[in-house]
Amino acid sequence: MAASGKLSTSRLPPLPTIREIIKLFRLQATKQLSQNFLLDLRLTDKIVRKAGNLANAYVYEVGPGPGGITRSILNADVAELLVVEKDTRFIPGLQMLSEAAPGKLRIVHGDVLTFKVEKAFSESLQRPWEDDPPNVHIIGNLPFSVSTPLIIKWLENLSCRDGPFVYGRTQMTLTFQKEVAERLAANTGSKQRSRLSVMAQYLCSVRHIFTIPGRAFVPKPEVDVGVVHFTPLIQPKIEQPFKLVEKVVQNVFQFRRKYCHRGLGMLFPEAQRLENTGRLLELADIDPTLRPRQLSISHFKSLCDVYRKMCDEDPQLFAYNFREELRQRKSKKKERG
Repeated sequence: MAASGKLSTSRLPPLPTIREIIKLFRLQATKQLSQNFLLDLRLTDKIVRKAGNLANAYVYEVGPGPGGITRSILNADVAELLVVEKDTRFIPGLQMLSEAAPGKLRIVHGDVLTFKVEKAFSESLQRPWEDDPPNVHIIGNLPFSVSTPLIIKWLENLSCRDGPFVYGRTQMTLTFQKEVAERLAANTGSKQRSRLSVMAQYLCSVRHIFTIPGRAFVPKPEVDVGVVHFTPLIQPKIEQPFKLVEKVVQNVFQFRRKYCHRGLGMLFPEAQRLENTGRLLELADIDPTLRPRQLSISHFKSLCDVYRKMCDEDPQLFAYNFREELRQRKSKKKERG
């Protein structure tokens, strides 16, 4: 507990331990929801310290569960903590924390994938995008099942400056399976380099801060857990619509062991595939024999900028989906057969 003493002079009164809360309310992690509880308050304190200075901050915690990280956030002397929890079994334990920290903890029974965080805090907290990040933070020990769709959703919000980013460049400190954490932070050329690496890094400064061993969780997951910190960039490294960047990046990485021209070809209908892929690579000045993981963010910027021009020339192009073309071809073969 010595480590947590560094957080704040304003401490919660004595409370049952998280382990006791779990016993008291007969809580069990639900496998279908990929729940894993973090009981070691030294580790929850460390996550909160790595989020930055939270004194008088407004914090949105996702997936609080039995309230381990919640306690550490409250001990950091925040102005207000909003928790959104989908599982009703955890609400009584969180209410106990709310009573121990009067006026500090707001509990919402809801789904983080649909919750409107842009309406959660006062408009007075909003900061111009070019300023320092606002005094609003997102922290969470995410269930593995929602972590990837949720970070993609938030990255899209970030690119549009809506959702949690109406307040400005809101920082996020989140847990992921270690492999996902490594992908998010992977550099160009790394074996872990992936779609997630590019989508996160063109919009944010991404740091894989530390790894928590699986044995620290109850029940113990089969993997270790990585804590990742995101700070939105003032200027995105690719200035194109999120969906366009996502389409280019997804196509490149769907054939991650092939040369990059293989995936890029899938952006174009078969009839013009060879010609248009060659044109895209030539105009973007990309070596067609680079592997997807060898492409830097600046490579992707060139590809997205050229692809955007090609879509402007041919308004039907962006809607093209090669899988749909394959389906249609197969159904025609069946009809003929």
